[in-house]
Amino acid sequence: MRDMLHRLLKAVNFNRRDWAVLLLALLLAFSTWLIHNLSLKYNDYLKVSVVAVCNLDGHSDVSENRCEVMARCRTTGYQVLKFNLRPRTREVKVQFQPSVMKYRSDDVFYLTSSDLQEYSHLIYGEKVAVEYYVSDTLFFKFPVQDSKRVPVYLMHSISFRPQYMNASEIVCVPDTITIYGDRFKIDKIDRVFTAPVRYPDLYEDIQGLIPIEKIHGVRFSDSEVRYSMDVSRYVEMKSTYQLQTVNVPADKKLLVYPSYIEATFKCRYPITGMGMENVGFVVDYEDFVNSLNGKCLVKAVGISENILSYQIEPVAVDCVLEDR
Repeated sequence: MRDMLHRLLKAVNFNRRDWAVLLLALLLAFSTWLIHNLSLKYNDYLKVSVVAVCNLDGHSDVSENRCEVMARCRTTGYQVLKFNLRPRTREVKVQFQPSVMKYRSDDVFYLTSSDLQEYSHLIYGEKVAVEYYVSDTLFFKFPVQDSKRVPVYLMHSISFRPQYMNASEIVCVPDTITIYGDRFKIDKIDRVFTAPVRYPDLYEDIQGLIPIEKIHGVRFSDSEVRYSMDVSRYVEMKSTYQLQTVNVPADKKLLVYPSYIEATFKCRYPITGMGMENVGFVVDYEDFVNSLNGKCLVKAVGISENILSYQIEPVAVDCVLEDR
């Protein structure tokens, strides 16, 4: 037999180059066969280790354990090979909505196979079609975390185009959030800050989303806030007003010095509806009673929404009480 094989190889008379060509041809043929078969669709049972991520009030946002998820899937041979070669220690973190996490007891929550359907693309990827899940119920443990409510401070740097100003205060929603973490760390936090909101030449209403600046080791119930502010064009108007007194007893007379004030208004332009028709300035007898030196602040009445701001001079007047 050995002699026969030797005579056959001698008859073929292959040199080294011929052997190299033959091996290359075999390699190409095998590669073509492999690529073709791996590109075909197959049905198979695929298993994935899942760690749940969920923003649950009073609990850690990452599960302490992982659960094995098995499903019958249809996908290409490439994907089947990838899943079979995946290290068993490898896990997939999946972000679940709090509404699908069902409370069981203490720090244990669970999901059913029907809950997993909408998360299939996160568990197996976009290239895998899940036919059905073999795993029935998954139990995840989310450790309890300390928490507290803190206000959100909206960082902003805003300047206005000439003859424009804010028609309302800049606000953010939500204006308070819950923070989670170790007690010693969150006890030192009395507020959180947003990234800066910058508008250098503002002339119109603004609104948008801005992220909250992260703090290492601390989790937020909200990662961003919505801000808004109304902006209006204005005209400046000046006028002189005689001061009136209010809440003075019938048998008393409250004298104020000076009796006139100068007021400067910034009014929305164009004005629609009420303007300055009902504006007046008064001194309250109750303020005089509670004052130490007879000096009282001047109060405005009848300020409409079309008056964006005002300044008066003087802001306080001297008062003297007389009997009638």
